[in-house]
Amino acid sequence: MSFRSRETTVTFRYPFTLSAIDSPQPAGTYKLVIDEEEIPDITFLAYRRSATLLHTPAIGAAGASGQVFKVSSEELDKALEADLRA
Repeated sequence: MSFRSRETTVTFRYPFTLSAIDSPQPAGTYKLVIDEEEIPDITFLAYRRSATLLHTPAIGAAGASGQVFKVSSEELDKALEADLRA
């Protein structure tokens, strides 16, 4: 079985919370890594998400140490939607 990772960023205009992170995070742009694994035994190449990893602090944040949190992709999508509506 093969694996792949995709790296992107997400931007929050306002502070946000996710259940995987103990404290509210400030607005900013965050690195996001999406790990996927190949779906075996099908006639075409396809992948499914196996992990969504959010890197903190926000890109460009000064003086803070970095951490990586495994987050729910559904919860992250809802937080991004809420940020857009705010």
